[in-house]
Amino acid sequence: MPAAERIQAGRVSSTGVDAVSDVMELLTRGELTVRGRIREASNAVLYCSVSYEGRAAACVYKPVAGERPLWDFPDGTLAQREVAAYEVSEALGWGLVPPTVLRDGPHGEGMCQLWIGGGPEPGSGSEGGEELLALVEGAEPGEGWKAIGFADVGEGRTALLVHADDERLRRLSVLDAVINNADRKGGHLLTDDGRLYGIDHGVTFNAEDKLRTLLWGWAGESLTAEAVGVLEALRDGLVRGAPLALRLGKLITGAEVDALRARVEALLSSGKHPVPSGDWPAIPWPPV
Repeated sequence: MPAAERIQAGRVSSTGVDAVSDVMELLTRGELTVRGRIREASNAVLYCSVSYEGRAAACVYKPVAGERPLWDFPDGTLAQREVAAYEVSEALGWGLVPPTVLRDGPHGEGMCQLWIGGGPEPGSGSEGGEELLALVEGAEPGEGWKAIGFADVGEGRTALLVHADDERLRRLSVLDAVINNADRKGGHLLTDDGRLYGIDHGVTFNAEDKLRTLLWGWAGESLTAEAVGVLEALRDGLVRGAPLALRLGKLITGAEVDALRARVEALLSSGKHPVPSGDWPAIPWPPV
């Protein structure tokens, strides 16, 4: 894409600034060209370039035709849920999910999302050297870390799995609680130029409580004042007939939108981060 301005992580690299609306237009109207496939994924995930009117970016395209049916997510598509997660992230104002749209592509309708970081080949990821997860010896996480739980590291040994006590992760844990994320793994955490992004939101918004995450470090702690404020704004945005509620109603079922409202109300009522229910594994497998 030598003749186009390259957009990465929501910015035009040649100027350092870019409106999210420009990125969304690029993802929605641009020409998609498949460059490769992410073979580690359980569903079809294609690494693409997208170009439109002199702008270009790398993106990920997940066609609905490549989705494997899930018995506990029988309604709608994973692609629609990914877009719904982006809508809620934007409504919270934290920008935790890369720009994401639902569009037609080379293999039919699917989710198209701005690629974060380097290319898909090994060693070009977007972690940026930041350590967000770790295994430590002993029973205490240490300063700057939050405990998740003990992990089997082989030969009859265990180690404490921890995540960083990072405000960005704390915000993401709130988003996950809101969208009922059933699969927040370590590999779904990306950083780029100091920003944190969460990806892979296909198994979200179930009407039943299915929260499975690595971000349990704040379980039972009070929500920050900032979190309470954005949740109150989200509650207003979910009122029946509001633009956000109408957009979500085209992506997930009515029962799932109602459950979303109920989760937001429950978080505001308790004023605390949720705790594992004990009714199912609280941590996804594999964790990374």
